Amino acid sequence: MRVLMFTQYYPPEVGATQNRMHFFAKRLVAQGHQVTVVAEVPNHPAGIIFPGFRWRLWKRTVDDGVRVIRVWVTTGPNKTFLVRAGFYLTYAVNAAIAALTLAGRRHDVVFATSPPLTVGLPGLVYAKLRRVPFVLDIRDLWPLLAVELGELRNPRVVRLALALERLLYRHATAATVVTRGFARYLRDQGYDADRIVFLPNGTIPEVFHPLQPDAALATSLGLDGKFVVGFLGLHGIAQDLEGVLEAARLVAGDVRYQRVQFLFVGEGPVKASLLEAQRRLGLRNVTCLPQVPQHEVARYIGLCDAVLVPLRKLEIFHTFVPSKLFDFMACARLILLQVDGEAREILARAGAGLFVPPGEPTALAAAIEEVADMESGRRAAMGAAGLAFVHRHYLRETQAVRLEALLVALGSGQRVPEPVGE
Repeated sequence: MRVLMFTQYYPPEVGATQNRMHFFAKRLVAQGHQVTVVAEVPNHPAGIIFPGFRWRLWKRTVDDGVRVIRVWVTTGPNKTFLVRAGFYLTYAVNAAIAALTLAGRRHDVVFATSPPLTVGLPGLVYAKLRRVPFVLDIRDLWPLLAVELGELRNPRVVRLALALERLLYRHATAATVVTRGFARYLRDQGYDADRIVFLPNGTIPEVFHPLQPDAALATSLGLDGKFVVGFLGLHGIAQDLEGVLEAARLVAGDVRYQRVQFLFVGEGPVKASLLEAQRRLGLRNVTCLPQVPQHEVARYIGLCDAVLVPLRKLEIFHTFVPSKLFDFMACARLILLQVDGEAREILARAGAGLFVPPGEPTALAAAIEEVADMESGRRAAMGAAGLAFVHRHYLRETQAVRLEALLVALGSGQRVPEPVGE
């Protein structure tokens, strides 16, 4: 089977989308399928195109057996609305052209992952012109989330974005969703439940696994003897990291918890403002580090006594389940979750940590003090429970098998296997 994948983000960039699509592509190749990925020239999250990819309309490579076509996008470090719009649209246009002219033989099925939803456009164009099935992978409720976060405000642009959403949903042969809430949303939009497949995020044990604290690394970071509370991931506007800094300020004001140290690892659009806020508030109990390669992340998680999974207090996030929740479980760490709804239900089933109401720094500070006072054996038991749970229910290998079954079925003219139903 020949599979054509569209994803704006792909390694060597680091992030949840990149990890998910890279794993799926490699897994399909290992099963004997031919896979071509159409991605942007790497630039995420800083918005600066990586060396070796600049001043080129496209670049073709073979990575881990996957044929990759990287297309030029307009981008920049200042993520204004116009920069983002140009970023998304140049990928959509260039990806469609590259797929039709450079991807080689006719493919059997198309798989496009969003966000951004504009990634679906070149997938739909190719599928229609080549008359092959089109699968839309939905990992975000865009444009609704962009409106909630204030990224989309112009009424005309919002109407255009909603029209794009309807267009893609109407013409997708099948849709894969990462949460049950997303499936309900699609059904509410009139999408046939028999064409929706639940394909949640999952973890990779070879990458995310329990590690004892690295003493040399802890010493180099000044974390010896500290109770470390970590946030590792994208520093974006959805994560409410300002609230985490406020919780750090509150904890720093209590002399009983001087050993608590907050560890931020990653990059993103709010990183600069967070560093400025840390400096302004004089928070010595906060350590901020740049992004680290995926294969190094488990070492830094291993330094943490507890890890944070925060999102802003928005109703729409009740349908979201951050992928880092599963990676942190795989590392057997106690989780402090600030996401209500479906993610909270998963944490409760796993028994892997504590739920903290989102948008409440005082409650977060109190929860951090609670786990700092907790017996280490109890924290370890919660971490072990999360590890066992994620290995039973949320391995990426399991999701890759399900995706392969879907693509093979559609590519051979069969029905959608294992739909979510009503």
